[in-house]
Amino acid sequence: MESIMDTQQRIKDQVTGNPVVLYMKGTPQFPQCGFSSLAVQVLNACGVQDFFSVNVLTEPEIRQGIKEYANWPTIPQLYVNGEFVGGSDIVREMYESGELQKLLQGVTQKA
Repeated sequence: MESIMDTQQRIKDQVTGNPVVLYMKGTPQFPQCGFSSLAVQVLNACGVQDFFSVNVLTEPEIRQGIKEYANWPTIPQLYVNGEFVGGSDIVREMYESGELQKLLQGVTQKA
């Protein structure tokens, strides 16, 4: 069992080591909830096909730890360039206003 500090460090490494990170229920190919599915669809609509994702359903330490990391109670959670962007409602609103596209411009994902 990972300690809380180890989990927080792992989350920090994931968030800072990848340009776009989505903590979600399921995978981008098979989202396990509507909110996670919406977040994936919005990223794809912004031209972001390859992003780092973490299935919190298979990692209970991360599922709890990510809520503490961002002080945000729900999943999915989107991070861009190490910064917390928000959950699915915020991501959708930012997409509709064009903010998300600007934020994601020039962000490329490492293979």
